Amino acid sequence: MVWGLVAALSAAVCYGVAAVMQALAARSAVDTDGGVDPRLLVRLLGQWRFVVGLGLDVVGFVLQILALRVLPLFLVQASLAASLAVTAVLATWLVGAVLGWREWVAVAVVCLGLTVLGVSAEGGESAVEVGLGFHWSLVAAAALLGLLGMAAGRLPDRARTPLLGLVAGLAFGLVAIASRVLSGVGATDLVSDPAAYAVPVAGVLAFLFYASALQRGGVTAATAMMVIGETVVPALVGTTMLGDETRPGFAPVAVAGFVVAVAGAVALARFGEVGAEPAEGKPE
Repeated sequence: MVWGLVAALSAAVCYGVAAVMQALAARSAVDTDGGVDPRLLVRLLGQWRFVVGLGLDVVGFVLQILALRVLPLFLVQASLAASLAVTAVLATWLVGAVLGWREWVAVAVVCLGLTVLGVSAEGGESAVEVGLGFHWSLVAAAALLGLLGMAAGRLPDRARTPLLGLVAGLAFGLVAIASRVLSGVGATDLVSDPAAYAVPVAGVLAFLFYASALQRGGVTAATAMMVIGETVVPALVGTTMLGDETRPGFAPVAVAGFVVAVAGAVALARFGEVGAEPAEGKPE
């Protein structure tokens, strides 16, 4: 369990650094002002900061999968929410952002919540085996999120940004759920398992919708909603359907730790604003 927690927290560091790089890249991309544009990812791939962030995301994803094999979903996803604490601290160095006492308290709250979760969580992989229908439902859920995200992209900016952030978070959460229930990591297992196809589809959609939210809207709202989507839903699925458990008698403690960690992460969401420099209309 210890090495799984180390993997989850290391993934949070990778995601936190990547978030700073991608926020800067997304804000400097050309805005087509026409809803969600899949070509945005292609344009972003021409920017070194986005590519570096993408590489860190890949490393973080591998670490996340390792953590999901031995830890409950609620612990892994709350640990990943701590990436915002990494983003906040890193922003003070890379872009000169200043953390006030409230932000430092929020960082401490995230750490406290994760510590409580780590103490209360029961280690070990889920004892519940889900059927093939559940695996196929993940593919259907990815398709549904794609439709919802495209529809959200057509809304006015005030509603567009938080909804895109929420859909992106749900897609990231779907990646975690699908990774958790994979029947195996061998070539044969991946080819025959529908959940394996849900992972890349949901992952690409999550990147697209979050980048779209970062490009034109208030990043605070997008990031806060993303954190909620990628933590709360996987936690519910894990505890109700996948057999995730806490130590005997520690369920209330785990709930408190989860709420505290996520609340601290949401409070730090404004540090997505590190990319909020005015766009010049030209990609770097």
